[in-house]
Amino acid sequence: MTTQTTLSRTKAPFRADHVGSFLRPESIKKARKELAEGTITKEALREIENVEITRIIEKQIELGYKGITDGEFRRSYWHFDFLENLLGFEGYLAAQGKQFHNVVTSAHSVRNIGKIAFNPEHPFFADYAFLAEAVGDKAVAKVSIPSPNQLIRLGFRNEEVYPTLEEYAADLQQAYRDTILHFYSLGNRYIQIDDTFWGDLCSEKALEIFGSQETYDELKRVATENVKNIQIGLPEDLVVTTHICRGNFRSSYSQEGAYEPVAKELFGETGFDGFFLEYDTDRAGGFEPLRYYKGDGQIILGLITSKTPELENIDEVKARIAEAAKFVPLVQLCLSPQCGFASTEEGNNLTEEQQWAKLALVKQIADEIWGD
Repeated sequence: MTTQTTLSRTKAPFRADHVGSFLRPESIKKARKELAEGTITKEALREIENVEITRIIEKQIELGYKGITDGEFRRSYWHFDFLENLLGFEGYLAAQGKQFHNVVTSAHSVRNIGKIAFNPEHPFFADYAFLAEAVGDKAVAKVSIPSPNQLIRLGFRNEEVYPTLEEYAADLQQAYRDTILHFYSLGNRYIQIDDTFWGDLCSEKALEIFGSQETYDELKRVATENVKNIQIGLPEDLVVTTHICRGNFRSSYSQEGAYEPVAKELFGETGFDGFFLEYDTDRAGGFEPLRYYKGDGQIILGLITSKTPELENIDEVKARIAEAAKFVPLVQLCLSPQCGFASTEEGNNLTEEQQWAKLALVKQIADEIWGD
């Protein structure tokens, strides 16, 4: 594939982009341990996080990235830190963690304890404000939050509070719309909705997960409506993307299965401006499901793995992009790692130097193909 200098992008999502999380530095790990032991304050931890976040902002910009995150350095988990701070939910220790391939996560979870609503004091707002100020006009500050679909999983809804799934989903969607609009009021113009629920729906073990075809069909319908409805009434200059994942914990995964079972709904109905798609292994199948995408947004191909340190072969990555371009025009394709490097604070099994090498590879390939 030859360089297409006319295909560079100045609007998110970008030709070279990334999902968001980075490996936590030892300074933050040490400070979190000291906070748990009571030897430092929350304020002291935050100052350490500020220093490290500023450092990785500069590193992303140095590598040529235009969409900048805080690496999720203030989070323990990609999802729970956000979800448990919505009104109507609380964090707690479950009986057991989630089973991944050959590894089990911690037992932390969330549960519905009351009516769901927007939380104007959600800590993510202050976190974004710091990121936005630090990025300034040098790039675009990007927010990543978990999808409302994470909360329609079986067992999350409190049936005493919400007798029906429809009532539950309606309040959840409103809380999300209000949250997204508040990010917008703080200056955000690029938000990513991270979603592993589609990975469950794609899973080869889907009926084992959901128990029956009837439940599967109902939850696929609700999942589609959830992400469609949270976008209703959003400003036109706000870019809303989604990231679809099959699990990312300590370099392991939780599900296998191609996009085909959900492709019509996900690509044809949800209306996102961009889709970050896991495509680093054959666990996600081929590009054929992309035939359902007829929108004018971007498909961001996650062809570079964040799970292992070895660098991908450039020619092989370019060949896969060419294959994807049979289903979606090259002008609507971008490149990224398949997931973040640390969906939880434990992180994947590679070094920070190897992490940056992966991002440098993404940027190099994007430059050579699109003239990014």
